[in-house]
Formats: sequence, C-alpha cells, structure tokens
Amino acid sequence: MKQSVIETLKTLVVALILAVGIHSFLFQPFWIPSGSMVPSLKVGDYLFVDKFAYGYSRYSLPFAPPLFSGRIGEHGLGHAPRRGDVVVFVPPNDPSQIFVKRLIGLPGDTIQVTGGQLYINGGLVPRVELGTYVDDSGGGPVVAEKFAETLPGGKVHDILKLTDQGFANNTPLYTVPAGDYFLMGDNRDNSEDSRFLDGPVGYVPAANLLGPAVFILGSANMQAPWWEVWAWPRELRWGRFFHAVK
Repeated sequence: MKQSVIETLKTLVVALILAVGIHSFLFQPFWIPSGSMVPSLKVGDYLFVDKFAYGYSRYSLPFAPPLFSGRIGEHGLGHAPRRGDVVVFVPPNDPSQIFVKRLIGLPGDTIQVTGGQLYINGGLVPRVELGTYVDDSGGGPVVAEKFAETLPGGKVHDILKLTDQGFANNTPLYTVPAGDYFLMGDNRDNSEDSRFLDGPVGYVPAANLLGPAVFILGSANMQAPWWEVWAWPRELRWGRFFHAVK
C-alpha cells in the first residue's frame, strides 16, 4: 500500500513538472476575454501561444520571477517578432494582466493614425473595404465597416472601423523606442492599445512578449448560464475549431 502511494505521488510530480514545462517553454493556453481583436479573434476563443518563437523572458515563467532581464534564445530558437504577428503579452503598465493585440510597429518605426487611416514610417497603409460586420462582442450588436488592411511586408488582415473621429483616430506621431514594439487591436475603435501611452499598454518592451498566438483550439459563445449544460453544444462555434490565427 505504501509503495503504491509513493508511485502515485511520483507520477503526480512528474505530470506537474511536465505541465509546468510545457506551459512555460512550449505552448500556453489563452482565453480571449474581450472584443479588441474582432474580427480576427472573438470573445470565447481558446488559443495556444507559441512560447519558444521569440525566445524566453522572465514573463515566460510562472509568476515572472526576476531571474534575468531581456530575452534569451531569441536568435537560436525561432525568429524576431514580426510586423503583423498576433501577440500575447504582459502590458508594461499593468503586469497583472495578459493582453492580445497585433504587432504594428517595430523598434524605430514611426506610427500615426490620421482621419482613421494608419500610417507607418510616413506611408499610408492600404486597405480595401469588405462591407459591413455586426460586432456583438460588447453585448448588443454594433454595425461596423470591415476592411482588409495590408501592412508593410505584405501581411493582410481584417480590421473593423466605427468612426474616423476622436483621439484614437487622430493621434500624434509616435516613434517606437529601441527594444520596444507598438501593438494595436484589429477592432480599431474598441481597443486600448499602444495609441494610449498612459494606458496599460503603451510601448511594449520585447521582454513582455509571451509569443505569437498560433492556433485556435476551440471557441464558445457561452451566452447561456453555465449550469444549462444542455445548451453547451449550441454555444460552441464549431467552425472556429482547429484554425490557425491569421
């Protein structure tokens, strides 16, 4: 009996070590809680983050212990962060949170939004109108304009626009500091991101990037109360299961 208990404990310890290792160094699950990345990501999407793509920082580890600064392994394990990546990160001004946005600006880039149009390094980022999109991520449905935006380098992704007015659509000229990145939500008028330097995001240091979101494991609307088990199957968005993040 005693030997059986010891073997069970050993198995549990090994399983725990493996789980922590996978979570810290390979793939971390992340649940989308807000609509800032609609239409690319929806509230209720459950995705995996590639933890080794950019190398590792203190934020790659549970509880972010200050064991080292910067990133290690970023040149030998994967690739540098790329414009257009959908990135999961720890916002520098609120390290208790984890956010997901799209990487728009690289170190040294200039970024500005004027009249709702995005400019990178002085050039207008082209976009093509795709019609309307009904966004229900905030509760009630909101009709937005949908565009396909092409970033420098050729990455094409969809964005939503509600207005060309207000600060978020008429910003100052930003110059991304060395070692930092500029991130924005695809739901451009419903995203607190690097356009708001005094907000939780601001410029994001390389060390705060957990990695790119690469794969949607599943998705659920979950409007029904949790105890209505019979409603769960119709709450699942079956068409979003096992899709790559674009």
